[in-house]
Amino acid sequence: VQLQASGGGLVQSGGSLRLSCATSGFTLEYHVIAWFRQAPGKEREGVACSSSDGSDGSIYYADSVKGRFTISRDNSKNTVYLQMNSLKPEDTAVYYCATAPGFVTSCTVRGRDERGMDYWGKGTQVTVSS
Repeated sequence: VQLQASGGGLVQSGGSLRLSCATSGFTLEYHVIAWFRQAPGKEREGVACSSSDGSDGSIYYADSVKGRFTISRDNSKNTVYLQMNSLKPEDTAVYYCATAPGFVTSCTVRGRDERGMDYWGKGTQVTVSS
């Protein structure tokens, strides 16, 4: 199983970036997948989550990014995206994608908990200048 995040970079406040997470070794369609981020000196936090079962908990966004970030997946390409608009300096962090075991199908509080993710990609740095 591999996850590879890419698309980070330096952008001015108010700008946009699209992160990609290319996956292999498992069938993305059947797995919860999520984006996390960790800023210097801060704990890692969940940013967005996409369920595999299309339930009411199918999509989750942290309050800090709601309305600005969009998670999407292309199961045919085994790739997950995070479209980030209206970026703010406080969005500066290393962004990671991760996937949960197959028995987890929804982005409930437990489903999107980072402690339950079993595979992680290497992060991609996002820096937003003011």
